[in-house]
Amino acid sequence: MDRTAGWISGFIGVLIFSGSLPATRVAVMQFDPVFLTVARAAIAGLLAVVLLLAFREKRPAWQDMISLAVVAMGVVIGFPLLTALALKQVSSAHSMVFIGLLPLATAIFGVLRGGERPKRAFWLFSLLGSLLVVGFAALQDLRASPIGDGLMLAAVVVCGLGYAEGAQLSRRLGGWQVISWALVLALPATLVASLFTMPASFSGVEAPAWLGLGYVSVFSMLIGFIFWYRGLALGGIATVGQLQLLQPFFGLALAATLLHEPVTPIMLAATAAVILCVVGARRYGR
Repeated sequence: MDRTAGWISGFIGVLIFSGSLPATRVAVMQFDPVFLTVARAAIAGLLAVVLLLAFREKRPAWQDMISLAVVAMGVVIGFPLLTALALKQVSSAHSMVFIGLLPLATAIFGVLRGGERPKRAFWLFSLLGSLLVVGFAALQDLRASPIGDGLMLAAVVVCGLGYAEGAQLSRRLGGWQVISWALVLALPATLVASLFTMPASFSGVEAPAWLGLGYVSVFSMLIGFIFWYRGLALGGIATVGQLQLLQPFFGLALAATLLHEPVTPIMLAATAAVILCVVGARRYGR
C-alpha cells in the first residue's frame, strides 16, 4: 500500500516538475539567471516559514543539518542555477532530454547514500530508459551547445544527490518538512542575494516572465517537492525515481498543448517505450 501511495505521490511530483524547464526558459529571457535562482528560492523560503509556523513544526536535530545543507545546495541552489544558465544556451526542449538521465543519477545516489540495493534487472531497465531518452533527442535534430549540455549534466548530478538525500530525511522528518527546512536554511543567503542581484527596474518585464517566476517559485520549488519527497520515501528512491523518465515527454506534451507544437509518431513511440521501462524498473526495483 505504501509503495502504491509512493508511486502516486511521485507521479504528481513529476507532473509538477514537468513545467519547470519551460517556465524557467520563459523567465530567464527577461530575468538574470542568478537573480531568478535566488528569487525563486527566497519566495519559496518565505512560504516555507509560514507553513512551518502554521503547523508548529519542531526544529530538525543538529545531525540532520548537514543533510539539509546537501538538499539545499542540490535542489534549492544547484539545480535551479545550473539549469537557468543552461537555458541561456539551449532550448527548453533540448534541456528536457537531460532530465531523462535523472533517474539513473537518483538511483546511484540512492545506493551510495541510502543503502538501497536494486536488482540487476532494475539497472537494465534504468539504462535502457535513459538510452531511449538520449536516442529520442538525437532524432529531434536539436541544436546543441557544449556549454549548455555540460551545465545540464552538472545539474542532473547535483539534483540526483539532492533527491536521494532528501528522500532519506523524509522518512524521519516528512516530505514537506524536508524541503521547507532546506529552503529556510538557505533563506538568509537567498534573500540577501536577491537584493544584490535585483534589476534596477522591472518596468520592461512582461507577464510571461512573471508567470514563469511564479511557477518555479511556488510549484517547482515547494509544492512539487512535497509530493516528490513523499513518493521517494514511501516507494523507494531508486524505483520511484524512474518516473522522471516520463518528465521530458510530459514537458513536450505541455509544449504541444500550450504552444500548439505537433506531436510526432516518434514521440509517441518513444513515450510508450519509456513507460515500459518505468514499469519494468518498478517490478524489479526491490
